[in-house]
Amino acid sequence: MLLVIDSATAACSVALIGEDGTPLGERHEIVERGHAERLVPMIADLLGGRRPTSILVDCGPGSFTGVRVGLAAAHGLAIGWGVPLAGFSSLALIAAAEGAAEAAVALPGGHGEIFVQSYGGDPLRALDDLRSLAPGAAAASVGAALVLGPAAEALVAARGSGRWVDALPRAADAWALPAPLRSLPPRPIYGRAPDAKPVQSDAAGGVEGAMT
Repeated sequence: MLLVIDSATAACSVALIGEDGTPLGERHEIVERGHAERLVPMIADLLGGRRPTSILVDCGPGSFTGVRVGLAAAHGLAIGWGVPLAGFSSLALIAAAEGAAEAAVALPGGHGEIFVQSYGGDPLRALDDLRSLAPGAAAASVGAALVLGPAAEALVAARGSGRWVDALPRAADAWALPAPLRSLPPRPIYGRAPDAKPVQSDAAGGVEGAMT
């Protein structure tokens, strides 16, 4: 059995999937905040004493706190149960659930920016790199007519054309991810450079660096 954990966005979502892809149960709530308080009780309620044989976790991008909460829980359970752990991208999961031939996925990013990446093909694959851009630049970078995700409406509005579907990741949809998209290293995908830059000494013994 595969336990899927997803807390990278406003959704707090867990699912149990059989070896043949059969869904065995899920818990899915839109919580905005409070993932740390909700996630472990949701997992315990879903499992009901059962023990999965592997774990799959959403690595982001998304909420900094939500991504860390999901990864911490996944790593702790994987160590405790002695089971393998792998990761996936929140953007890939949204694309896989929709099943469109080609679509861009857009999530809210920090400082008013939008995380965006396009997916397509059979099997599904990323068609470009993940980037974090201001709405206008994000819109200009997207060629797909269909945009998915919680920031899809904003991106289409900035572009002035296209179709959008508001969607959040759902753990139970992980069965639709092809193997390369559900075998990522289980570590955070932040999608943008950190705001804090390390302070470095200059040749004269001073320091330089800044907070962006």
